[in-house]
Amino acid sequence: MSGLYTIQTGEPSQRQEVLRLFPRMAKLGAPLRERAITAWVSAWLSSTHSTLEEMPYSLQAVDYRLLDHTNEVADVGLFLGDYARGRWGSELEADTLMATLILHDIDKALLYTRQDGAVVADPARACLPHGVLGAMLLKEAGLPDDIVTLVGTHTTTSPIKTAGPEAWILHYADLFACDHAFGQAEGTLPFFQRTNN
Repeated sequence: MSGLYTIQTGEPSQRQEVLRLFPRMAKLGAPLRERAITAWVSAWLSSTHSTLEEMPYSLQAVDYRLLDHTNEVADVGLFLGDYARGRWGSELEADTLMATLILHDIDKALLYTRQDGAVVADPARACLPHGVLGAMLLKEAGLPDDIVTLVGTHTTTSPIKTAGPEAWILHYADLFACDHAFGQAEGTLPFFQRTNN
């Protein structure tokens, strides 16, 4: 167990709430689905947020909800996965892809908090890069290593990039949904409009 979070199964009503708010989770096979629910319940109950709906997505898009971003990534990732399978014959592990799409930003529940009405980095967890804390939590919650690795290396700033079609689909689904959030935020440029000067 880490002082950064506690793995908790939660109450049945909390588990139902996670499943209700992340509807694509129902597509997962039973054992993996239960572990994914436990991971989200653990992040939620270890966070400073009283509900899943109030969790912010980003310091750059403070009014955008993590819940909305996660569900958009899952929807876009499914579309891309279907396209890659049907058009290119890509071999995808459906449960790995779906779990990764739903869990990829789980640590943002812990990394961001609200202070005097503003979204700020949680001081107790700000020393860890995005992706790392999520991977730690998922490993402790019993998620398979391939999902833990994909979550831990999915960020644009990760020095290591996991190979494979699931990583590729997560990357583009995440950036697509991220740019939607950034495009909605005042004063934040989407990634596709940024230059590398």
